Amino acid sequence: MNKQEVIICHDLEENLVGAIGKCPHDKLFILLDEHTRDYCWPVVQKFDVLKEAELICIGPEDVHKNLETLAFVWKELGDRGATRHSLMINLGGGMVTDLGGFAASTFKRGIKYINIPTTLLAMVDASVGGKTGINFNGLKNEIGVFSPAQSVLIDSEFLKTLDAHNLFSGYAEMLKHGLISTCEHWAELLNFDLNKVDYKALQALVAKSVQIKEDIVEQDPFEKGIRKALNLGHTVGHAFESFALESKRPVLHGYAVAWGIVCELYFSHLKTGFPKDKLRQTLQFIKEHYGVLSFDCKQYDRLYEFMKHDKKNTAGVINFTLLSEVGEIHINQSATKEEIFDMLDFYRESMGC
Repeated sequence: MNKQEVIICHDLEENLVGAIGKCPHDKLFILLDEHTRDYCWPVVQKFDVLKEAELICIGPEDVHKNLETLAFVWKELGDRGATRHSLMINLGGGMVTDLGGFAASTFKRGIKYINIPTTLLAMVDASVGGKTGINFNGLKNEIGVFSPAQSVLIDSEFLKTLDAHNLFSGYAEMLKHGLISTCEHWAELLNFDLNKVDYKALQALVAKSVQIKEDIVEQDPFEKGIRKALNLGHTVGHAFESFALESKRPVLHGYAVAWGIVCELYFSHLKTGFPKDKLRQTLQFIKEHYGVLSFDCKQYDRLYEFMKHDKKNTAGVINFTLLSEVGEIHINQSATKEEIFDMLDFYRESMGC
């Protein structure tokens, strides 16, 4: 898999001109959703390099990350004369970069694309690393391909358009990156004031977070080994996300990951000796900022069924990424049904569910 270029922008227009210049094309398309059309397109629409671009607008949020929306994007590209030499820019959050990357990677067997993530979640997670895809059959990211963008342009100016919920959602992935890297980075993330955001300081934290992910992806682009470290919190988190969607009370991805981290750090404490004090500090941070997903023990079996569909599983065994200490990673750790139910018990008791 080709390594993508990740640019922490200081002049978005200049950086975009450079990125587009590296991708000769016959037509230029910009994929955005209704939110980024209203709040983020105005930031870039006057750039000369985009004056002939054609816009494709889709519905916002994860409920539109599906086969119907994907088919709509394919049809728009075809109807507007896109060829395999065309270029697409995905301007938006994780839903746009995931679906747009998949649409570009499969249209006419693949056209080049550039990501301009506009949410914190997309900047530190979805737009970086080459994973693309859609939700299918009630499951998160069930269909997709590994296919990196040519360039990813990260500009913290877009973060000023976010509400607190979307900011916190992205920050959960940053917290995960802290947990799999160093105690120093983990601590500075816990101490950052999310209620009074210093955007310059946040951009520096974003750059660190992106570098942590890029270093891991470069070692293991197709998730055969150490890249599974990035799944901390996601085995339970994706189950929470799918359960919430099925229950008609959808939650943002980062919130589900934060709650998943609570469960998986607890299991890490039991199975690999993760320190109790660091579990407690992380749990307290999550409890203060992310609220709680409510469920009772009658719904454990349904959550377990969602976990059985996780892509990291092998031969029906549910796999987890665990830690014995911040930065000390143990991939391919299995759990029994009883151990998973114990995690859910701990979650409900510790979070006041």
